[in-house]
Amino acid sequence: MATSPFDSNESQSRDAAYWAQYVSTLKLGRAPTGALNLNVDGNHLAGALQGFGQMWQKTFCVRLQGANVTPGEVIKTWKERFGTFWPNGNRFYAPLIGIAPGEIGLINMHIPGDSPIGLPLSTGVLVIYADDESFTFMTPQGHVFAGWITFSAFEEEGSTVAQVQILLRAFDFVYELGFRMGASKSENKFWEQTLSALAVHFDVHEPVQTRVVCVDPQVQWSRFWNIWQNSTIRTVLYRMATPVLSIRTQMMRR
Repeated sequence: MATSPFDSNESQSRDAAYWAQYVSTLKLGRAPTGALNLNVDGNHLAGALQGFGQMWQKTFCVRLQGANVTPGEVIKTWKERFGTFWPNGNRFYAPLIGIAPGEIGLINMHIPGDSPIGLPLSTGVLVIYADDESFTFMTPQGHVFAGWITFSAFEEEGSTVAQVQILLRAFDFVYELGFRMGASKSENKFWEQTLSALAVHFDVHEPVQTRVVCVDPQVQWSRFWNIWQNSTIRTVLYRMATPVLSIRTQMMRR
C-alpha cells in the first residue's frame, strides 16, 4: 500500500505502521524452539541490487475459484500458517509475535528445495512490510538470492487470487551456477507447491500459473566476493564442526 505525495500526513502516518523501521544489521532476540539461528544475526539486508547473478522477476499465482474467501481472509490464514504450506523437509520458523513489520523469520531447509538429502541451509528473512492484503520479506546477506518476496491476495474477475512475486538475483557466484544448473527450476517448483498447498487449504485444486522474466541478463562481477557470506557453505561448515566442538566441550568439563 504505497502513499502518494498528495496524501495527507495522517494517511502517510497510517501507512508507515505497515513498514519496518530501518535497521543496519539484523538482530534476533530469541529464536523459536528447535530453530537454528545461523547467518542472520549481524548480517546486513541484501536487495536485488546487492546480488551477483542475473536479475529475475518471478510471479506465481493461483485462482481460488469457487472459494468463498476474501483477500483479507487469505492473507490472515497465510500469515498464521505460513510455514505449514511449505513442501516437506523445509522449515520456516515464524516470528514469535507473528508476521509483522520488523520481525525476523528463520529458515532451516535443504537445497535444492525438492531434495531432503541436499545441502543444509540456515538463513532467515526480515518482514519489511505487512498489511491486511499483502506482506513482503527481504533477504539477508548469504541467502540463496538477494531480493524481495511479496505475498498478496486480490480480487480478479469475481475470484480471489493468491500470488507470490519475487524480484531477485542469485546472491553470489556459487548460487548463480546452481541456478543455471537447475536450482532455479527447483525454486519455481517450491513456490508452486506452496501455492497449491494454500489453495487446497481452501478446498481449491486449480493449477498454479507461473511467469518468469529476466529483467537484467548481466551478472554483477563487482559482487563476486559475496561468496564469503554464502549461507549454505557456512551452514555446512557449522554442521561439520559441531560434533568436534561438542567433544571438545565434554573433554574440558572433565
